[in-house]
Amino acid sequence: MRNEQMVEEDEINLLELLQVLVRRKRLIAVMCVAAALLSAAYSLTLPNIYTGTARVLPPQKDGGGGLSALLGGQAGALAGLAGVGGLGGGADLYVGILKSRSVADAVIKKLDLQKELETKTPDETRTKLQNVVKIQAGKDGIITVAADSRNPQLAARLANTFVDELGKKSVELNLTKAGTERIFLEKRLDVVKADLKKAEEALRGFQEKNRAFKVDDQATATIEGAAKLKAEIVSKEVQLASLRSYQTNENPEVKAVEAALARLRGQLGALTGGGRSNDLMLSAGAMPTLGLEYVRLMREVKTQEAIFEQLTKQYEVAKLGEAKDSSSIQVLDEAVAPQKKSKPKRSLIVILSTVTALFLGIFIAFIQEYAQKMSDEDRTRWNEIRESLSPTRARRG
Repeated sequence: MRNEQMVEEDEINLLELLQVLVRRKRLIAVMCVAAALLSAAYSLTLPNIYTGTARVLPPQKDGGGGLSALLGGQAGALAGLAGVGGLGGGADLYVGILKSRSVADAVIKKLDLQKELETKTPDETRTKLQNVVKIQAGKDGIITVAADSRNPQLAARLANTFVDELGKKSVELNLTKAGTERIFLEKRLDVVKADLKKAEEALRGFQEKNRAFKVDDQATATIEGAAKLKAEIVSKEVQLASLRSYQTNENPEVKAVEAALARLRGQLGALTGGGRSNDLMLSAGAMPTLGLEYVRLMREVKTQEAIFEQLTKQYEVAKLGEAKDSSSIQVLDEAVAPQKKSKPKRSLIVILSTVTALFLGIFIAFIQEYAQKMSDEDRTRWNEIRESLSPTRARRG
């Protein structure tokens, strides 16, 4: 019985609420119509905004194939040092470059945006540019650059200019690393070429002076072995110098190269009888002075040839790395001048404004209904509250 009474009371309450809305329908309707008309008028005053969108695929990390596989051996292992891998680092790194101040300043200068955006200072221009250009990376790694403007052509140019500056900046940063390696190797190769030429001329002069002179096969094998070790040592020294230019001595890769270098030097020391590499002691210890001089000259030539070969491989890797950096950014979609506006969405503005006015009208209708049916006691309390909040009353107090 009680449940039936509660259900009946709930039904009566719902009907009372509906009666309130029906009685105040004029207020609600007027508010909805007014909101729709005002929002429509306001939306018509808003300028059309067009969005130019460009999509970029950042370079992928080299998985160990490509140049490294082609060059092979020790030079291939140095491909990463020569910039073959480029910046890498994923899409977030390139989004950071796009949002950098240097890229923004380059875009502002190239498109004269301070005049176009009607700003007075560079800081104001950068802030406004951040508001009209949105840069984000998707889960698939593709970077999207979306630029807004009242001018559809400018929107497309703005997005494409950001992409162009990204390419320039990434190449510049990559070449800072790869170019340094190449320049270092160029200088080292010049020295090795001069040393090789000098050694060859000294050996040729000795042979011309003393006619044909030849040492046994054991001495020749020892010379060639020492030359190869010397070349590997120089190669590791180049690799270590390159690593130390951007890594600390505590880096695991630096420590690994240092250990390999120490091992090679130990092998060379054992081959030379514990002495210095340029004092090679062969088994033919009783060799005449003339023979020893020939061995030393021949050893110098073989050593310089081996060093020259190793450094040439590294130099080719560095050059190929630079060439790869120059085309690392892939543009999937260039921005084109949009035919349709992207905003404002006038219909959505009108709908949201009307719905908001509807709920506000319903709320005001219930407030008015409550005020109309307020008891005398509650009305007295309400009047007291109003009087206490009145500025005139407060001044009198």
